[in-house]
Amino acid sequence: MARTTPHDPPSAEAEPLYSRIATALLGELRDGIVPPGERLPGERRLAGHFGVSRETVRQALELLRRDGLVATDRRGSHATLPGLPVETPASLTFPVGARTAARGGVARATVTWEPPSADHAEALELAPGRPTLVHRYRYATADGQGLRTAVTSFSAVALAEVEELARYRDRADGTAAAQLRRAYDWMRRAGLTLHHRDAITPLASTPSVRVTRRVHDQYARPLEITDLVVDAQRDALVYEFTLPGRAAPAPTDQHRSPVRRAAGAGSRR
Repeated sequence: MARTTPHDPPSAEAEPLYSRIATALLGELRDGIVPPGERLPGERRLAGHFGVSRETVRQALELLRRDGLVATDRRGSHATLPGLPVETPASLTFPVGARTAARGGVARATVTWEPPSADHAEALELAPGRPTLVHRYRYATADGQGLRTAVTSFSAVALAEVEELARYRDRADGTAAAQLRRAYDWMRRAGLTLHHRDAITPLASTPSVRVTRRVHDQYARPLEITDLVVDAQRDALVYEFTLPGRAAPAPTDQHRSPVRRAAGAGSRR
């Protein structure tokens, strides 16, 4: 018998909750909140983000897995949407301004467990006097010129979620060498998507400038802050920008200019 009354589509409330969460998560993936290939946050964090149970998140992920939109390995789930990651390890170095020592140059990095400076504590949302992992980097050319120094403080979020960083707490005495060049890679592998802002300001009565980098994750939680000081008369900074494209992979534009000319300007990648 033919139907004689219109059939209304099911309301949103009739759709299973896990299906709605899968749709919402897929929307965030397509918006680039988690770049293709990057690990997704864990079930506990996703449950808190969407305000549902971990079982609901588990069902939503299974739905996306069946559609080939996420994949799971021993390290967890990751996005498989087509396209290139927004950032690659080569486009974001730690600490900002780090360089391979030239002939005769000397680079040294150490870590300590101590309360950061007041401005770092505020940026990382740490209580005054609360200790954290502080990384210090120093580079000088053979003639003692071209000096650049960087001080980085990590947030409680970074130390709680990035296992490789947390391991440094027990050996953070300020004496042993501590090369954290892969710090940003470790953060990505922990499921964090990195967003950062670099501000460049001149230092009064000196030929140097300060570059302040603030890094946060996809949930706007602070991860680290770095203050880099470089000689504006002798040095230069290189910033790389990856521009998103619609039909083709994004080109990478490199812009090099003396730090003196960049003083007072901000750069965001």
